[in-house]
Amino acid sequence: MKKDNIILIGMPASGKSTVGVILAKILGYNFIDSDIVIQEKEGRKLSEIIETEGIDGFINIENRVNAGIEVQKTVIATGGSVVYGNEAMQHYKNIGKVIYMKVDMEVLSKRLSDVKQRGVVMKEGQSLVSLYNERCKLYEQYADIVIDEKNNTMEEVLADILANV
Repeated sequence: MKKDNIILIGMPASGKSTVGVILAKILGYNFIDSDIVIQEKEGRKLSEIIETEGIDGFINIENRVNAGIEVQKTVIATGGSVVYGNEAMQHYKNIGKVIYMKVDMEVLSKRLSDVKQRGVVMKEGQSLVSLYNERCKLYEQYADIVIDEKNNTMEEVLADILANV
């Protein structure tokens, strides 16, 4: 299979879905939000899956569903916790370029006001800062390209991605 997909990884509220849709339009690619694929395959919302299966159960489902996405010329916006699934991430590295949309903690905390409603996968009692520190290492480990959003506009972030793909 050709490596002609673009896979966006990063924290929730880093702009993966928003940027992904526009990027797909610019490139003439398809667009998939892997969280929506999970909801369709499971027949329930992410928050319901987490509630009934627990965090580990959700991560197993997320890993299985993401590892099974077979597409070409597609921008894939992943859920923030996809990096906990090694099979999914190896699959993504095999079918495309993995782009880490890096956002700093200050910007993230402004964007991510309601962690529960967003269906963010967090351990009981875990802080957003702790989750951020845990995941950033994984995002960097799997990324082919790191896009540091800084305080850039969406247009600047898109231009940065396009310059690097």
